[in-house]
Amino acid sequence: MKICVTAVAGSLDAQVDPRFGRCQYFVIVDPETMRFEAIPNVSASALSGAGIQAAQMVVDKGVDVVITGQVGPNAYQVLSSAGIKIVTGAFGTVREAVEAYKTGRLREIVGGPSVRPGFGMGMGRGMGRGMGFGRGMGWPVPPQPVGSSPLPKEQEVKMLEDQIKVLQQQLEEIKRRLKELREG
Repeated sequence: MKICVTAVAGSLDAQVDPRFGRCQYFVIVDPETMRFEAIPNVSASALSGAGIQAAQMVVDKGVDVVITGQVGPNAYQVLSSAGIKIVTGAFGTVREAVEAYKTGRLREIVGGPSVRPGFGMGMGRGMGRGMGFGRGMGWPVPPQPVGSSPLPKEQEVKMLEDQIKVLQQQLEEIKRRLKELREG
């Protein structure tokens, strides 16, 4: 079995990236041996279609399960059509997410994506002509795995703290890019 976890860096101790299509890395893990392969997500900076491109790359790697924070409708369609189980609501490190899945604390989503269509389309500056940056994170629908109760308070706090770290990194990237544009 191969499990793909979205991550902010390429290691088992990296934090789970809550975004699928625009995550920084895909860490593909053998859950029995915990051997892994880290693949940079070249689709993360795509102007459009990042979710579809990322999903196709994951399909091509032959993974069985994707663990992430949230997944949009286009990526969901590609992954589910390929028979890949999709698990959302993950947080903590890649290692912790794999362990949570192995012990049944994370479960496959059923019935659709965890992000509504039309959200996460970026910070468009293109006046409706597809010229936006495409760096949006989407508007999450709270993950509700089948047969589970809401997350315990301390797990939800940890998940939200992890998401704050990712958002802070994105904000720094945006500030850096603005500075480049203003100086250039």
